[in-house]
Amino acid sequence: MFTCNLCPRQCGAKRGDEAAGQGKGFCRMGEQPVIARAALHFDEEPCISGSRGSGAVFFSGCTLRCVYCQNDMISRGCFGKQTDAAGLRRIFNRLIQEDEAHNINLVTGTHFVNAILEALREPLPVPVVWNSSGFETLDTLARLEGHVQVYLPDLKYVDPEGASRFSRASIYPVCAEKALLEMRRQVGENQFDEEGVMTRGLLIRHLILPGRVQQSKDVLSWIHDHLPEGTWVSLMAQYIPCGLATQMPELNRTVNQEEYDEVVDHLFALGMEDGYVQELTSASASYIPHFDLTGVE
Repeated sequence: MFTCNLCPRQCGAKRGDEAAGQGKGFCRMGEQPVIARAALHFDEEPCISGSRGSGAVFFSGCTLRCVYCQNDMISRGCFGKQTDAAGLRRIFNRLIQEDEAHNINLVTGTHFVNAILEALREPLPVPVVWNSSGFETLDTLARLEGHVQVYLPDLKYVDPEGASRFSRASIYPVCAEKALLEMRRQVGENQFDEEGVMTRGLLIRHLILPGRVQQSKDVLSWIHDHLPEGTWVSLMAQYIPCGLATQMPELNRTVNQEEYDEVVDHLFALGMEDGYVQELTSASASYIPHFDLTGVE
């Protein structure tokens, strides 16, 4: 059992005594990792998925409560199967050796960082991707240094009001901003292999939400103003109403063309041309993985 302060919630949960009905903090997870899927994933950005796929390990539970989460089944519903550090390492090895994954892509793993680091004690022969909401502490990121080669964080909001209303985390902006600066410090400029797959670096994602154009523009402006020129951004337009968002009139629709164009125009007006801009037609449930325990021991 340990007192958990791995994420900015700092909830101090005594995790590890699940048999006694205790040990679950804000993330609703115990000490041992719970996984919903571990398989090749081809729907990440091209520099992550490459030609052979990214070895994506989807962890259950989450330190946020995003009302629009497309992975609601595992983030809020906590569906998955428990394993341990040795089981994680076997999964990593299978994805690399049998499936020939370009990388190991750890999706929302902050609350399981203890087991993840144990599984990564011996370096892997491929890059490790930290696929994160951006809601991190500097202490946890310091522990990841040297074990993670590619950071793939979100920057969802830079305004506390939006962060509170839609993710129950008014402190998200200040935490995510500090986290992104630290991620960049750790990995430096982006590096790629001969196939164009990122081997080291930072790629920041932002999902455009309906009715929140100014929020998106402010996020892009923050990246432009605070991170080095040439920082890669993935501007995503795949939003569809999921989870609790279907009960919120302002979020119960997709992004329209006018909203999309305004955000994209702002991106290019800032001169931010490195990265990816997702087509508006990408708003589809096809991007939601099948959480069916594929690849989980």
